[in-house]
This record gives sequence, C-alpha cells and structure tokens, in this order.
Amino acid sequence: MKREKRIVRLLPVSAVAVLAAAFFSFSIIADSESNNKDSEKKNDFIKWVEFQVSSEMLGKAYELDRDSYGTETHIDWVELLACTASRFGGEFSKEQKVLRYMDETAKGLLEGTPMEEYTQGLEYYDYFQEAYSAVLGGMVGEFEAETGEGIWEKVYGLKAFSPIAKGFPYSDYDDFGVSRSYGYQRNHLGHDLMGQIGTPIICVESGYVEALGWNQYGGWRIGIRSFDGKRYYYYAHLRQNYPYAEGLAEGSVVLAGDVIGYMGHTGYSAKENVNNIDTTHLHFGIQLIFDESQKEGTNEIWIDGYQIVKFLSRHRSEAVKVGDTREWVRRYGIKDPEAEAYQRKMK
Repeated sequence: MKREKRIVRLLPVSAVAVLAAAFFSFSIIADSESNNKDSEKKNDFIKWVEFQVSSEMLGKAYELDRDSYGTETHIDWVELLACTASRFGGEFSKEQKVLRYMDETAKGLLEGTPMEEYTQGLEYYDYFQEAYSAVLGGMVGEFEAETGEGIWEKVYGLKAFSPIAKGFPYSDYDDFGVSRSYGYQRNHLGHDLMGQIGTPIICVESGYVEALGWNQYGGWRIGIRSFDGKRYYYYAHLRQNYPYAEGLAEGSVVLAGDVIGYMGHTGYSAKENVNNIDTTHLHFGIQLIFDESQKEGTNEIWIDGYQIVKFLSRHRSEAVKVGDTREWVRRYGIKDPEAEAYQRKMK
C-alpha cells in the first residue's frame, strides 16, 4: 500500500507586466532623492497574491513529489508549480494545456534535466516560488504517522488535513470575494463549509494558537499560525456554549489533524455567545504574511482556499467521541518534527 509521501489567482501575462510592482516582493518605494537601503529593505516583501491552482494540479504535483522522494531526481512540488505558473504568467484557465506542460517538465526532471534549465529566462519564477512556498510550505514533509494502536511509521507525504473530520458531511462552493454587509460593506475573505452543529473542526497544519475567543464578525473563532510564520489559519462561527477542544488556549501547540473545535453559527453580534448566523458552517480563512505589518490592517493578504480544501479532502482526520461528553479527539496521531523543533526553541 502506497503511503502518502506538502491556491492565489494570478493575472494573465499581459496584466503581469502592468502590475509587476504589485506582484513582486522586490517593490521599492520610488524616491529620487533617497537611496536609504534600510527603507528599501523594510518594503522588500510581497504585497499581493492571488492563488488559482486547481485541486487537480495540486494533486498531480504532490504525487510527483511524493513518488520521487528519496531518489536523485526528487521533484519539489512547489518548484514545479512555480515553474509552470511562470511559464503561463500565472494564468491557469487553459488547464489541459497547463497540465501537459507540467507533465512534460516532470518527465524531463525525472530523466535528469535540472530545474534551472526550465526556469532560465522565466522572469517571474522567483516571485511565484516565494508566493507558492508561502501558501503550501507546511503541507508536505517527513513525519511519523500512527497506523494502529501504538504502531508508528515514518512517512514522507501530506501532513496537512481537511478542516472537516472524516465521516462528517459538508457542502461548499467557491464563495471567496462575495459581498458581506454586517457591520460594513466588505468582501468575503474565506471559504465556507456548510455542515451540522457539533461537527469536529480539524487543524489543517501544525502550528500554535495565536488567537482564541469572541469576535463580533466571526463569533467564537480560532487563529492558528504556522511555525514558519507565513500562514495564519482562521476558523470561525464555532459552536455556541462549547466551541473549542478541551484545554485549548492561546499559545497552545496544535498538530495537523487535531480536533480544535466544533462547527456552529455564532457571530454577527457584539455580545458573546450569540447565534446570529442563519446557516451552520465553518468559515475557513488562509492569510499569508510576508511581513508582520501585513497581519492586520490595510496590507492583509487573504487567498481563496476553495481549491486547497478540495485538494485536502483526500486527507481527513478520523475523530472519536469521548464517552458521553460533547468532546471528540483524533483517532490516530502524528509526530511532526517541526512542532518538536518549535517546542524545543520555546523552552
């Protein structure tokens, strides 16, 4: 049995040239009278990302990475996707053409052609590689997986999980960017997954709890930061009265696949613990952070998570109920070296 061996809508080629300053990490504030390198360095980070790689392309690149791991011709899925995006200017609408190119590139890589030959002359490769690394950086790697009671196996593969526990039904569609009006007119900067009250919500990627508590827009919500600091996962509208997994607190280290909370419909109220949302659902958001100034305010980068969630549906964490309580816990554990390194660092 094969073991599992880790999206941003980008503009077409013509638009890339026009908006290069907005796309690139190397955007420098124009100032004809100043060459202050410290000032330039402070602004030397990506300002905007739109991710549109389909779940099919994510799956294809991932499987090539997993299956070639440990060989002399290991294909890094982020590099392959970044190379492909650079070749087509980030435009993925002609998916079959893009997939053919990716297949041809992967074939060459497996035959020993270095990636540098494919990326040479691709002006925007460095941008795509940095942007895609920020989106996908913590999803694939080495870890230990529990395959039975007390049985552990070293694995290289998909470490990230679907945000909905295995066996629990949900429905969704691509609703990123649609209008919202509570409080003020704004766009929906997340992905909604509709389901049943009490559905166990799963930690997508290992990290630490950065935010926990009530927010009038998100109701009971959890914010989890990846260990590399690049991703902030936002889980909102959790269950009234019993929103979180037992013992969860700000600063807690959580592992991919852990039960962190329960689906509900709280929010849209300045008063805590109020169900003011009509539809039971999880609001799942992914924020990219290239500089801490982007964490809150006008520089925030939120990406469309629909295709990512679709891709992660292949990897759902199984949860079991704890006796007669309302608590659920994961059935099979993982040991994530990144979490262990973070915990050693924090001691």
